[in-house]
Amino acid sequence: MVTILDTRKAGPQPRHPEKAHRPDTPVQKKPSWIRVKAGGSKEYARTREIVRTNGLNTVCEEAGCPNIAECWEKRHATMMIMGDTCTRACSFCNVRTGLPDALDANEPARVADAVAQLGLEHVVITSVDRDDLPDGGAQHFADVINAIRRQAPKTTIEILTPDFLRKEGALEIVVEAKPDVFNHNLETVPGLYLKIRPGARYFHSLRLLQRVKELDPAMFTKSGIMVGLGEDREQVLQLMDDLRSANVDFLTIGQYLQPTRKHAEVKRYVTPEEFSSFERTARTKGFLLVSSSPLTRSSYHAGEDFERLRAARQQQLGS
Repeated sequence: MVTILDTRKAGPQPRHPEKAHRPDTPVQKKPSWIRVKAGGSKEYARTREIVRTNGLNTVCEEAGCPNIAECWEKRHATMMIMGDTCTRACSFCNVRTGLPDALDANEPARVADAVAQLGLEHVVITSVDRDDLPDGGAQHFADVINAIRRQAPKTTIEILTPDFLRKEGALEIVVEAKPDVFNHNLETVPGLYLKIRPGARYFHSLRLLQRVKELDPAMFTKSGIMVGLGEDREQVLQLMDDLRSANVDFLTIGQYLQPTRKHAEVKRYVTPEEFSSFERTARTKGFLLVSSSPLTRSSYHAGEDFERLRAARQQQLGS
């Protein structure tokens, strides 16, 4: 069951009302390998201007992505559609929680305009969870994809979707719109779902990814997890096997970074050597592509990764 919080009241509201009264969690000092670049270049400012002018949200800002400066300097912004307020309350996420506003029918056109203005060869489109909508926002995803195809026909499109839990027919709407990559993140191992992702169901998310391949075997599928939340190595390796059983092509693994003291705590910082070990193991399990590093995120280097993914499939088919 998903509980939707109505925060649309007069006066300032907390960003995470469901977390406001929780006790503070410990915050560990970041290790030397967690270092990010500050934004400030002309290209960074230009990307921000285009996003602002088109009235768009980005997951780069809303989720506090550590790679925002690097990506925005390359004009790579991940658009977050359907508003800035999520109906879920995951304990790891920094996106605002509450009851969202109605969908903006003009948003698909504005997203397409921004993609064209940024000159993107590859774009990532994600969204908040919209449990308040009958289709979870599936048709809106399709409308955005179609608008980009019209405005920027050479741009390849990657989507990072919610789980469309209890939204019959929603997935089919999105797949029919033919994105180039369908990404849905498992986020963590199944044993941590009740604590970290309480509104979701691990095996539903796994089945969602499997179903994409059944609907369109040629479509690339992708999923990602965070580590450092309390999982152990064996659980991560089992998750890899689960994803391969669903024929997922691309796996991303990154370090969980705690947004505030009210969010889930970082249990430990996973070393770069461990990330490299995860990557080697995942490759032996048959993923076409694996990205595993402390600062790996779903859309980090997504354009370059798409080219590598496409090349890996061509090599596989040619062998």
